[in-house]
Amino acid sequence: MAVAKSEVQTHVDPLLLEVADVVNTTLDLDTTLRRVAELVRKVIDYEIFGILLLNEKTQELYFRFSVGHQREVAERMRIKLGEGVTGAAAQKGEAILVDDVAADSRYIPVLPNVRSELAVPLIVKNRVIGVIDIESPQPHHFTEEHKRLLTLIASRMAIGIENARLYTRISRQARTLLLLNEIARELTSILNVDELLKRVGELLSRLIDFQMFSILLLDSAGTTLQHRFSLRFQENIQLKHDIPVGEGLVGYAAQHKQAVLVRDVKKDARYIETNPETRSELVVPLIYQDNVIGVLDLEHTKRGFFTDDHQRTITTLAAQIAIAIENARLYEQVARQEKRLERDLAMARELQFRLLPQSRPKLPNLEIAAKFSPARAIGGDLYDFLPYSNSRLALAIGDISGKGAPAAIYAALVSGILRSHAPMEPGPAEMLAAVNYSLAERRIEGQFVSLIYAVWDDENRTLQVSNSGLPRPVFCRKGKVQLIEATGLPLGLFDDAEYDEFTFQAEPEDMFVFFSDGILDATNKAGDLFGRTRLEKVINECHGNSAESIVKSVFKAAAEHAKGVDTFDDQTVVAIKVKGSASKRK
Repeated sequence: MAVAKSEVQTHVDPLLLEVADVVNTTLDLDTTLRRVAELVRKVIDYEIFGILLLNEKTQELYFRFSVGHQREVAERMRIKLGEGVTGAAAQKGEAILVDDVAADSRYIPVLPNVRSELAVPLIVKNRVIGVIDIESPQPHHFTEEHKRLLTLIASRMAIGIENARLYTRISRQARTLLLLNEIARELTSILNVDELLKRVGELLSRLIDFQMFSILLLDSAGTTLQHRFSLRFQENIQLKHDIPVGEGLVGYAAQHKQAVLVRDVKKDARYIETNPETRSELVVPLIYQDNVIGVLDLEHTKRGFFTDDHQRTITTLAAQIAIAIENARLYEQVARQEKRLERDLAMARELQFRLLPQSRPKLPNLEIAAKFSPARAIGGDLYDFLPYSNSRLALAIGDISGKGAPAAIYAALVSGILRSHAPMEPGPAEMLAAVNYSLAERRIEGQFVSLIYAVWDDENRTLQVSNSGLPRPVFCRKGKVQLIEATGLPLGLFDDAEYDEFTFQAEPEDMFVFFSDGILDATNKAGDLFGRTRLEKVINECHGNSAESIVKSVFKAAAEHAKGVDTFDDQTVVAIKVKGSASKRK
């Protein structure tokens, strides 16, 4: 007998050293369980082996490692405390040896032809965390010595399994938190809804190995959930059926603003079958500012696949997904509005420029140049050339109050009024009075126009000018720059207004420059205006050049002065120069 004990002891001592090595060096749970199985096989030859861990919340044992069991059965099986031999061992905290399971009412027949069973609890600090279970097709296969050895191994390995279990859980949580943070950052950068929903499905698969996934969004009426994105076994599919709020698991989650975890959909009356393969389902509502905007729906073919950890993880992520979806929706809405506005502005800009003269009038004795540059896409300045009889030409230069679309529309109105009166060939003062009267008839609050109207007689080389509020024009003769002292009230403000008219007998090389206040008001970074002094200097330096050169020089000088500062006001320049045999052109 002493010899037998010595032989046992000879086997036990190295075994305990190996157990200690596993406990001290391995923190990976799968590796730990596999090493436990290898150690047990060294002292007990088995065909059927299992390590079941305890779910403390449900008080059920589930297979975490097995040999000889059908995989599908082991993954599905749950054993409550007190049920079966393993459940009894866990409940009592004691090893149970059954010589013949046919004679033991506690036995649960999972596998055929099993005759004997040995179940040993895994205990850490008086708390059962699981059971090591061995079964055999031979009756009386396991002995008390096996029981004692397995109990000894279990007592040492329990702490290793628990440490590995905790380490695995903490590592998984840490990875999940890092992944959640990474996913949240990425999702907030995607501003296309369809691209965002697709990416949500891809990123969620890194968190949970689901088989079926859908995102349903609430319609504008708030009554129906509409499928917007769906995956079935990693393939994108289109689902057309909508689900009313309150119906099915997804409708319930949306109506009650709470996650729904169903371990077996066949046992839940709320479930509406859309995929016959589905066995478990997790639905999490997408909530933004306390309003449900949709749901995430995950499905799997295995019963009990989704866990409370899955629910907590997806619920945490759902809040970020909801924000990302609303941001993308808002961005797309703004983008659509901006695109529509851009189209409208582009059309308005094209129409506005088409209202401007498409070519310069050609006269024997006069050069004409003009340029209009709006501060925005469209503006409120205008210029026009209106032909009169007997080689005469009317010129109109205007500046509408305000900017943008309202000013552009008002400019079109003024342009139409000018053209409606032009066939009667009124003089400058008469035209201003007529425009003022027409605008007064259809007065618009806060809208008016400052306008210069001039009539050139090409045969007699005379120019008549009237002004209703634009900056005084410049007249240059033989290098001498002077102002045309024409002033007046803007049009559209007062019913009765009279305007002065100035007449000039022009000579060869004379030049007249008309401009809107956007030129004078061009401001540099220091806040200094371009002003009349700089303008007159440019005109004086270029007085020998062509009318086109004068216009370009004025715009260039104003732009250089205001470099680095956004243009505040529309800018228009019209220059006319009297031709003569002594003219020098550049």
